[in-house]
Amino acid sequence: MKFARTVLGDIPVEQMGLTYSHEHIVIDESYPTLGNELFLLNDVEKISKELKEFYDLGGRTMVDTMPADAGRNVLKLAEVSKKSGVQIIAPTGIHLEIYYLPNHWRYSYSEDQLTQLFIDDVNIGIDKHDYNGPFVERTSHKAGMIKLATGDEPISPHQEKIFRAVVNAHLETGAPILTHSNFGKHAIAQAEMFDKLGADLSHIVISHVDRYKDVGYNRALLQTGINVEYDSAFRWKSGDENWTYKLLKELLPEFPAQITMGMDAAKSSYWKSYGGSPGLSFLLTTFKSDLKQMGLAEYFDKIFFENPQRLYAFLK
Repeated sequence: MKFARTVLGDIPVEQMGLTYSHEHIVIDESYPTLGNELFLLNDVEKISKELKEFYDLGGRTMVDTMPADAGRNVLKLAEVSKKSGVQIIAPTGIHLEIYYLPNHWRYSYSEDQLTQLFIDDVNIGIDKHDYNGPFVERTSHKAGMIKLATGDEPISPHQEKIFRAVVNAHLETGAPILTHSNFGKHAIAQAEMFDKLGADLSHIVISHVDRYKDVGYNRALLQTGINVEYDSAFRWKSGDENWTYKLLKELLPEFPAQITMGMDAAKSSYWKSYGGSPGLSFLLTTFKSDLKQMGLAEYFDKIFFENPQRLYAFLK
């Protein structure tokens, strides 16, 4: 049986239903929120209210993407899941360097240590303190995905260590991989690195690539066999070309099995329950209507059902 791993347990992939592939559901007080208070998403009631609206519109699963020691709170993720009915896939892994102090353990831990940390998050359970305290108290809530990130500069030796640890854990556990790219930069280099390390590209998704305004670049990335996640449909300013829509029109017919979507709504100003807009329901309302107007309605189930179910299934 193919399964996905949620914070409340493993489920058959068919039970995932309609899935958003890149979200920030909980960001607790942490180093990232010190730099930008809009990143703070830790009110369980407000979060649950927003996710319940998603559920009422037919949504069933969200992939949370805040990995180890960057605001992750697996106990709150589990509570929100219970309150809203939304199935949540929680991450392990490491985010961009800017979200950690310069002396963070990510720099001193060896490849083997990082590998074991990721494996334990997937196989045993995530630490209730998110590796912030002197003791590790693992919960019953397990990670269902492994994340890494690259920035504006070419992949560094330190990031290569993270790549190796993530792929080691991926091969050992069968967990899928999700990555952050800065506006799509170095996405092809990421795909090449994963291929060199022996990862299964069909179970890897690179995020934010619709911010790279080049159809040829996105096509070349998809030709590697890796998946992409687009999440900026609501971000393009009025009067500017919507590159998310442009890329979908050009590439969905050619690569229908490799494109997923999410909101990546990492700021409270995007959430209705926090008084912002457009709200997490955007993809099920405005975007769904726009997809039909673009003549792409036939791909809706691919984007939100079939592709996430294949991508986030465990390989073992």
